[in-house]
Amino acid sequence: MRWRVRWRLAGCCLALVLAGCGLPAQDEPHAVTLPHQPLTAPLPSTAAGRPGAFAEILCLVRDGRLVQAVRRIDALPDAQQHLAHLLAGPSPGERDSGLTTALSGLSLTVTRSPGGTEARVEVTETDQSAAITDDSLTYGQVVCTLTSRADVTAVVFTRGGARLEVPRADGSLSTDPLTGQDYAALIAPA
Repeated sequence: MRWRVRWRLAGCCLALVLAGCGLPAQDEPHAVTLPHQPLTAPLPSTAAGRPGAFAEILCLVRDGRLVQAVRRIDALPDAQQHLAHLLAGPSPGERDSGLTTALSGLSLTVTRSPGGTEARVEVTETDQSAAITDDSLTYGQVVCTLTSRADVTAVVFTRGGARLEVPRADGSLSTDPLTGQDYAALIAPA
């Protein structure tokens, strides 16, 4: 008699566990839309003003590939400050993990039209011996860093106000606005 009670109790527990997930049984899979919030957006509620409340993404280089490094910062920088952080290069901890930069001897200035999402990056060599090369990693670092921001969707490079022909990951040159997708082949797998 006791074993019948135990089996019934075990059966009831199993039924509750299976029904307790709250999802109805389905024969076919269905699409799920996940909420999208950029890493650069503040955390909910009282995050602003808390140390490390914002995530800043910098695209650095390891073994000839672009790698996204995430830094927790106290305040969300504007696009020019974000680019200055990239130009400063990897932190000591990032260097210890093998991250480097393809950017050196450059002065980059970001401008955006009010309400626009396209960033214009004026390129100036501060050291003529370290002039920017036609290396897609160099441009990819800037494009991937700036387009990681919620307020920038594309980047155009200029010198003296004229658009530059910039190499994409596939080696083709473009004066068109560039996005992270143009450098997807250079991004290291996560």
